[in-house]
Amino acid sequence: MLADILLTMPCASLLSMMLKMDQPGIVISLLLFGGSVYAWSIMVSKLIYLKTARDESQAFLRRYRALKHPAELYLGERRRTAQAPVQAVYDQACAALEAVLDVQGIGAEHLHAEGGLSRVPLSDRQIRSVQNAAERMVADQALLLESSVGYLASAANMAPFLGLLGTVLGVMGAFGSMAGSGSALLSEVAPGIASALMTTVVGLFVALPSSIGYNILSDRVRQLTVMMDNFAQELVGDLERVHVS
Repeated sequence: MLADILLTMPCASLLSMMLKMDQPGIVISLLLFGGSVYAWSIMVSKLIYLKTARDESQAFLRRYRALKHPAELYLGERRRTAQAPVQAVYDQACAALEAVLDVQGIGAEHLHAEGGLSRVPLSDRQIRSVQNAAERMVADQALLLESSVGYLASAANMAPFLGLLGTVLGVMGAFGSMAGSGSALLSEVAPGIASALMTTVVGLFVALPSSIGYNILSDRVRQLTVMMDNFAQELVGDLERVHVS
């Protein structure tokens, strides 16, 4: 609705109203414009990052599920995909497993035996140690994925109020000038009021995309967090199958 109204207005009229803004309106509009540019940069960069993280995590899961031993990939090629949060969880859990084996005096390389992968017995306490390491990394990766997303929620909440503030100040200025001139003609205050309303329009143009972007990114982050949590449970289950007698 708002977009349709703006599209029917000549660009010259929009520019004219912007030029007639008072100083507070100009400052608020510039702040909103800068916030909009930053919000769009977050949305675009985060969408690309999260898509890459999801694709690389899915590729890692396919490689992992083709293994006979859960630590085989860690002990073998150890190929690291830069933006796969699931592999970060895997590496952290395997590093904890390696530490547990070192305490027992068994080097991680001894997981490989001539007849295949050896089954080193581990207690429930040691398995929990690996599980805790994986869960901590899930939490760390979730925080990393959520970084900067909260700004979009702040922009969606604050932008309309900033725009409203600019409008209120502009309307007050318009009526103040009317009182100063002693004229009550609507034609004299209408341009000032119309210019003041532009800050509300700018605020909505910042808030609407930010709100949509926040919802989309939050959903992507939630999906990746669930993927990491499920993988952590899968990894611990595989370790129990191999190492707990």
